Amino acid sequence: MLEEAIKGLKIDPDGVYVDVTFGGGGHSRAILQNLSSRGKLFAFDQDKAAQENFISDDRFHLIDGNFSQIKRHLKFYGITNVDGILADFGVSSYQFEKGSRGFSTRLKGPLDMRMNTESRLTAREVINEYSEEELYQIFKNYGELRNAKKLANHIVKERSKTPIETTHGLVNLLTPKLPKHIFNKLIAQVFQAVRIEVNEELDVIKSFLEQSIELLNLGGRLACISYHSLEDRLVKVFIREGNFTGKAESDLYGNRNLPFIKVGNLQIPSNEEIMDNNRSRSGKLRIAERI
Repeated sequence: MLEEAIKGLKIDPDGVYVDVTFGGGGHSRAILQNLSSRGKLFAFDQDKAAQENFISDDRFHLIDGNFSQIKRHLKFYGITNVDGILADFGVSSYQFEKGSRGFSTRLKGPLDMRMNTESRLTAREVINEYSEEELYQIFKNYGELRNAKKLANHIVKERSKTPIETTHGLVNLLTPKLPKHIFNKLIAQVFQAVRIEVNEELDVIKSFLEQSIELLNLGGRLACISYHSLEDRLVKVFIREGNFTGKAESDLYGNRNLPFIKVGNLQIPSNEEIMDNNRSRSGKLRIAERI
């Protein structure tokens, strides 16, 4: 949904914009095409592989850091307000397609799943060292798996015999415990749950969204692309209420203090885009304007 996201930002050619999920650089290049020589674009990515996609352009700055600290990093460049922010919360294709990163259920590799390869916690530690209760909570809350308790119990029993070291090892271990007709869906939810835990993804998104209120100029746009219900729910509630409690703060007179107004309706990929990139099928784009 690149075109829809760029259109949703309503780019001011002389404005300052942020792409908090640089990845392959596709969104950043599209933003730069809409900027004048006075415009600026700051992008974030802590993945060393993504940083190899650096764009040589005087208007562009790539920040090696987590976007949960977006205000602090931008302040280093003297930036306290911006005109638009784009976030694509999906795992990049190159991360999925490289077995050594451990994101793919299909490719053999170590249980890693770190977005930042210099981080301490890996999927291996989660699977082999977390308690049964901790695994249960992760599978239930981050994977939304109905049989979370059984999966956690099975993993703990089996790892006591032999440590689980690889993606294929985890897949093979869980194969007998997942229904064949929806196996691919459920094993993907298991990997999603572990990946969210390893990278603290939901906490990162919450921190980023909260900071976007102070960063965006009035009339500035926020465009977020989510790929599962947990992410999308956070974005939806935050745009509607300005927080994650589901109830906007009110003044003494009962007037709701809303930082954003929704722009348009929820957008999903076209059939053509899904045919070109099957991973985009679960994408949901929401756009908001600072008020």
